[in-house]
Amino acid sequence: MATRVGSELNTCIMGLAWGDEGKGKITDLLCPAFDFVVRYNGGANAGHTVCVGDRRFALHLLPSGILHQHVTSVIGPGVVVDPTALLGEIDALAESGIRAAENLKISDRAHLVLPYHKIEDTLSETAADPSGRIGTTARGIGPCYADKMRRTSAVRFADVLSGDGWSDRLRRIVVGKKAMLTAMYGEDGGLDADSIVADLGRAIERLADHVTDTTALLGDAIGAGRRILFEGANGMLLDVDHGTYPFVTSSSTGAHGVAAGAGVPRTAVSHVLGVTKAYATRVGSGPFVAELVDETGDLIRERGHEYGTTTGRPRRCGWFDAVATRYGVRLAGVTDIVLAHLDTLSSFDRVGICVGYDCDGEILDTPPADAARLERAKPVLEFMPGWSEDLRGVRRFEELPATVLAYIDRVEQLVEAPVSIVGVGPERTETLLRGRWRSILETTASATANES
Repeated sequence: MATRVGSELNTCIMGLAWGDEGKGKITDLLCPAFDFVVRYNGGANAGHTVCVGDRRFALHLLPSGILHQHVTSVIGPGVVVDPTALLGEIDALAESGIRAAENLKISDRAHLVLPYHKIEDTLSETAADPSGRIGTTARGIGPCYADKMRRTSAVRFADVLSGDGWSDRLRRIVVGKKAMLTAMYGEDGGLDADSIVADLGRAIERLADHVTDTTALLGDAIGAGRRILFEGANGMLLDVDHGTYPFVTSSSTGAHGVAAGAGVPRTAVSHVLGVTKAYATRVGSGPFVAELVDETGDLIRERGHEYGTTTGRPRRCGWFDAVATRYGVRLAGVTDIVLAHLDTLSSFDRVGICVGYDCDGEILDTPPADAARLERAKPVLEFMPGWSEDLRGVRRFEELPATVLAYIDRVEQLVEAPVSIVGVGPERTETLLRGRWRSILETTASATANES
């Protein structure tokens, strides 16, 4: 168990944009101070990348705490789990010498992503008018969440582990799915009920020891004063209720999703870390006011290696969007900002910040709900002096160049939250902290060294 310092520290790490902000790295960095890391939303559509030395780990379903043996990693009831994808991740880590054993727990209430969900995802996107395509990762996330709400066609871990009747029920669901897909898209994707049942049976046999009542587990942990880090997937602007609808994911991505998605009381979270890049990116379709469709955007993409962890798709890039970020900060009650990828902006003569949306002649300071109106909006840009220094060698916040510190100060003013952590490279060591987070990690490291 990690040595605890100070008062209650249960924390949510969430993205403030459209995902890909660098949440996995920050979760991994803070793990030494926590006992549990809990994924509370999304599924294998997430891509959290953690770099340790010369090794790069791409995690999709596994919480980023899985790289720390003292941490119990929990997949909560709000996550939709593709058992085949999960086993693939577990096996890939085992090949790297990292074994997911007693430190991995999966909620028995979590819903299963099955082959027909992925087929429906693909066929639905292909059949849609190009202008209305969501830009899905085709991982079956939306169809699985839809089944969760339909209830009669949903399958949970608890259902499969409850007895032999699950296989007959699953076969009936497959028959219905084949008929539905054929009626809607003219094909059923070659679904075979027997193979789906057999594959799921084998997967569950391997995963069964990890499946438990995580709601009770976390309730006991809270009662015992254990420290919990809640790891969000995707980002606030992809939230099903509050994002750029309909170009969103199918879950509650912000701190407001923790209670339902992890199975804990809303008072369980004391701090909310909102992660954002020093510029903006988006994968897939949908409005992106600050997007740079020019050489500058291309240069940011190449310098930042902005290609999707899950799909490999090139990310759309633009200047930092203070309007959208402030919206997420207010909505989620963010207490601290993590500003990642500052190193990517090195050598720009000037760096831009979107400080407003010019929409049909009206200047907006918050994103409108209407995606079509948001699509028409133009960015109101403010420019600041850039920096030429290579930031990857900086190890203390105070050592950052004056132009970088001025940029951080302006971001804080615009988004109305303090920047407590900044990223100057992909490695764990290329992360600078100040305030309570520096104190917490330094104290934890000192206590761990004394114990050893």
